[in-house]
Amino acid sequence: MIMTDYRGFRLSKINNAEFSHLKYLLFWPIYLASFAFLERVWVNRNYHPVHCALDDMIPFCEYFLIPYVLWFVELLLMQLYTLLYDTEEFKRFLRFLIVSFMGTIAIYMIYPTCQEMRVTEFPHDNFLTAVVKALYSFDTDTNVCPSLHVIGAVAVMVSVWHAKGLDKAWIRIAAVIITVLISLSTVFLKQHSAMDVLMAMPVCLAAYYVAYRIPKK
Repeated sequence: MIMTDYRGFRLSKINNAEFSHLKYLLFWPIYLASFAFLERVWVNRNYHPVHCALDDMIPFCEYFLIPYVLWFVELLLMQLYTLLYDTEEFKRFLRFLIVSFMGTIAIYMIYPTCQEMRVTEFPHDNFLTAVVKALYSFDTDTNVCPSLHVIGAVAVMVSVWHAKGLDKAWIRIAAVIITVLISLSTVFLKQHSAMDVLMAMPVCLAAYYVAYRIPKK
């Protein structure tokens, strides 16, 4: 498998065919600025609590912090891998993220949501619960439906199944398992309702169609 050579990259060459895909990375500062605005500025409004009966049956489990944090790692690694070994898949992957993440931002603005299920008394006192407490203090309980964590995990899974060099069965199975664990982590850490996970699915389907089906047509 041939690695993409970026040693000759200069900003003046950003529009050249061999480097133009790097412009997709502009998505990240735009998305982060949009989300920060939504969380820190656009806050004087009524949020709609998201809850269902299944949420009351799911216990808090701090061990799910591990797959929850793994989400950030896999997003980074998948971008690095596709940047180096499959630039066409990198573009598809970023298109999926752009459509789904920015679409979710729009949903949050139109229909603001929150959840009221966070744990106030933790069953155990350990390192993981300490990190969860820090997570609660930093991450607000607003703008939750659909879950960006679930959407991002699905985006990575789909990209793994399409990327060059990742077509081994065990890699694809591992991607599915990790996606399931990350999705479960959102509800076991009481960061999201099960409804947030469910509502992420149509967003993922729309993003998949735009990123993977339309270009083929």
